[in-house]
Order: sequence, then structure tokens, then C-alpha cells
Amino acid sequence: MRKSALIPVVVLGIALGTAVIATQTTLLQPAYDRFFGDSASAGAGNDAAQGAGAKPNSGTGQTAGAPAKGNPPAKPASAAGRSELQQFLYDNAASRTTVTRSGVAYVTNPTSVLVLVNKKRELDPGYVPPDLEKAPVEFSFSGDSPKQQMRKVAAEALGKLFAGAKQDGVELKAVSGYRSYASQKSIFNAYARTHGEEEANTFSAHPGQSEHQTGLAMDVSSASVHYGLEESYGETKEGKWLKEHAAEYGFIIRFEKGKEQETGYMYEPWHVRYVGVSVAKDVHKLGLTLEAYLARF
Repeated sequence: MRKSALIPVVVLGIALGTAVIATQTTLLQPAYDRFFGDSASAGAGNDAAQGAGAKPNSGTGQTAGAPAKGNPPAKPASAAGRSELQQFLYDNAASRTTVTRSGVAYVTNPTSVLVLVNKKRELDPGYVPPDLEKAPVEFSFSGDSPKQQMRKVAAEALGKLFAGAKQDGVELKAVSGYRSYASQKSIFNAYARTHGEEEANTFSAHPGQSEHQTGLAMDVSSASVHYGLEESYGETKEGKWLKEHAAEYGFIIRFEKGKEQETGYMYEPWHVRYVGVSVAKDVHKLGLTLEAYLARF
């Protein structure tokens, strides 16, 4: 096909893909607001259905989304038989939330707290979360920076998590939250120059594939590891507290030890991701990655 004929087709394809993303996001937004969007209570667990079910080490990517052994997919329910939370989980399932453009799978639910972003599912380069705000917590650095920001519901939940840790005599500080596509590109390229692209991609995401762009993730550390992002953090008092209690505030440890084949990244005991209290508790109870959990619906 001649170039002059190709250009309109490509433009039309991009426009249609963008429209699909916008439409699905709009359809999912009411459920998001109902279960996770009440910033006054979301972090405390006021979900609609409380009972719902140095250099980093290397890791490798595999089939993101494959259910973990011993955890069969959730039994399907008819649309009429689903609760509102079950319907929300169904609508946000990994198999229903991508559109392919130019060979790349883009997520269609970027504003959902259950958006799944990984090496096989990307955010649009132009995506910026609509409600970023500075998290009400202490940081490991001084001054103002975009990486102090998170989505409103996640920022408020993080504040409650830090307050809970303090009550238990545990000191936490935030290190890095939101990153734009451009910022992630700069970070990844720097690692690739130092370690080579393949190794860099075991501990750093390509732009568009980073959870930090969602505004729902925060890297957390403590004085015990000099506020570094180290695997040894998981063995500290603070790291153990975080793993044990994060779900109570709606967070999961996104990249667990021994799950590198599913997530595509090395173990990161410092990286917490907001998904809402009901889902976080379920993920923690089942011992699943977010990929395996969302594949169940």
C-alpha cells in the first residue's frame, strides 16, 4: 500500500483505539467511585463488600497473568448473580481491559485502581492520572518533587498506613511515587546504559510499563537500610510490618519473592501498590500476584 494511503488508515486506527479506552474508562468509573473513590474512607477499608474473597538482583519475565498453582480461577457467575464488587472485578479482568494498536497492548482502564500494568500491558504515553496530590507522609528527601504525588485515594490510604506504622513503633518514609512516561524513560535509559537493556528490564520498567505512572504505587523505605531500595528491606522490622499490614490499608507488595516469573520483575519488598482494601486482603490471603488474581475473573 502506498504511504499516502497508509497515513489516514493509521490515524483512524489510533483514533479508534483511543475512543475504546475513553469509553471503557467512563463505563468503569461509577464502580471505581463506589468501591474505592470515597477518599474520606477508602483507605480505612470502607469498601462496598468487606468480605470479598547498590544494584538489584536479576529476574525474568514470563507469562504475566497465569494463575498460581493451587489457586484455580474463580467460578464464573451470571451477570444477574454477581455482586457489585464481583461485577467490578469482572469488568477489570486482565482479559477484558486491553486494546491492541500497532502491535502493542494498551490498557483500557487506566483510571481504575485495579489497572494491571506490566511488560505485556502498557499505559498510553500521554496518560497522566487525573487527581494527583502530594501524599501526606514523610519523605526520605527534602524539597518538592512529582514523585511525592499519588492518586488522591492512594495518597490518603498511604497516610493512614504510615500512621498505623507509627502507632506500632515502625518508622516508614516514602521514596518515590508518581513518575511520568518521560521520567520513566529517562530512568530506564540510564539503567540500560549501565547494565544493558535486558538486565535493566529485570528491575526497571520500560516507559509505559511502569506502575509508577498509574499514580497508585509508592516505594517505601526506612533508616534501617539508609532509605535505600534493597531486597534486605524485607528482612527488617519495618519491611516485615509492611508485608503483614499493607493490605489493611488497601496495599499489596506488588513484586513478591519467588514470583518473578509471573510479574517479570525482581523481588521488591519496598514497592506497595494500592488496589483497595477488599482486593488487597484477598490477594494477601490467597498469596497471589496481581496478574494471577485478575486472571481469575
